[in-house]
Amino acid sequence: MWRWLRRATATADGAAGGLWIDVGLYSLATLFAVLTAAGSTLGPHRAWGAVASVGYAAATAVALAQVALARLAAGRPSLGRRAPDPLTMRPSAGAAGVVGRLTGPRARAGLAIAAWAATAVLPLVLQAMQRAGGRADRAQEEVVVIEDGGRRLLETGTPYLDRAAIAALAESDRLQAYLPYQPGMAVFGIPRALDGAGAWWSDARIWFGLATLVALAAALLLLRRAGAPPPALVRGLQVATVLPVCALTLATGGDDLPVLALCLLALALVAVNRPGWAGLAVGAAAALKLFAWPVALVLGVHAVTRGRRATGRYAAGALALPLLTAVPALLLGPGATVENVLAFPFGHGLVASPAASPLPGHLIATSVPGGRGIAVGLLLAAGAAIAIILVRRPPRTAAAASAICGYGLLAAMLLLPSTRFGYLLYPAAFLVWTIAFRPAEVPERPGPATTEPARVVAP
Repeated sequence: MWRWLRRATATADGAAGGLWIDVGLYSLATLFAVLTAAGSTLGPHRAWGAVASVGYAAATAVALAQVALARLAAGRPSLGRRAPDPLTMRPSAGAAGVVGRLTGPRARAGLAIAAWAATAVLPLVLQAMQRAGGRADRAQEEVVVIEDGGRRLLETGTPYLDRAAIAALAESDRLQAYLPYQPGMAVFGIPRALDGAGAWWSDARIWFGLATLVALAAALLLLRRAGAPPPALVRGLQVATVLPVCALTLATGGDDLPVLALCLLALALVAVNRPGWAGLAVGAAAALKLFAWPVALVLGVHAVTRGRRATGRYAAGALALPLLTAVPALLLGPGATVENVLAFPFGHGLVASPAASPLPGHLIATSVPGGRGIAVGLLLAAGAAIAIILVRRPPRTAAAASAICGYGLLAAMLLLPSTRFGYLLYPAAFLVWTIAFRPAEVPERPGPATTEPARVVAP
């Protein structure tokens, strides 16, 4: 399936070197931001839309200008103009080189980075500063929850409250008393706990953004050095940064972005045959959120196809980091850990999760008699299908692993009884990044008939 996706994307990217897709992405993102600013019921989302719509509109204008330049360089008329004499449309070699630099992958990547700064980083910083100035409606609830978890981690050694402690709180405070993440997520709340003044830089979203930036930059640099085509890297950069679901999530909540970025880094490390480092990257993601665990499992199956040595190196990091971060919380309060990490996300906490996007699983669970059981059954069936695929056709490349992660998580997001539209950023990124992984794949070792020196694979 991922091969079909790669061919379809390559065909679409053939239109003006991918520039028309850029125009479509930025223009639709502008519309999304405008509608969010005008109609969202969430204060942080409205504030994001007001700022991001300007950034997306500017990016759309630049992308349209790039299309016009590309058409001129190709000897075609600019947008909406009649073609002059072909002799007057033939650019010089120097002019063609300039146009190529202004419309090529490097320029498109630069535009994506600038758009990310304008539509994610700038709104994030503005909301963090406004929150530090007293605006309580400039952060989603998960930001406060994670920062409270960081404070508890410093004070008690565990970021979790047990069921009795949550029940003792006022009913209106119980939802935010839950921390439905792995213990490592609370680390992002420590700067706020250490900063008694509540400065903007201690906002957990600032540290989410920094972790995301480092992990994504490392993944893209690895793939570029391994020979991934620049257009594929540009598209991967866009889908993990300026796609509205990513930019909005980072600016208003942010906890999913470092998890996604670390998973993409793990896949990139698999593509360049670094199983040990890949294990550390996905292990760090799994220490933050349960969504990374299916990715860790798929990459573990891939490691098995590479042999015992690669499996051992991968497992050392993939298992060690989640265990090391979970052990203190389990020792100090096993009941509290289960209550927060398992009971609450699966609908057995003292309060219900507010995640309720109208995706198929939620609609079935809420609109059909016995719907929750049906949705869970469909989810289990999808999981069984993925398990069968892993056994019968285990992924032998990073591209295949990324495709399985993408389709598997897409099925999970659609069928979960309680889910959010924002979670779709995971399958979207994994599926689009498959086009960059395959060209960057390197063999574990050269064949016995070659004289090329063996590639170092260990971290």
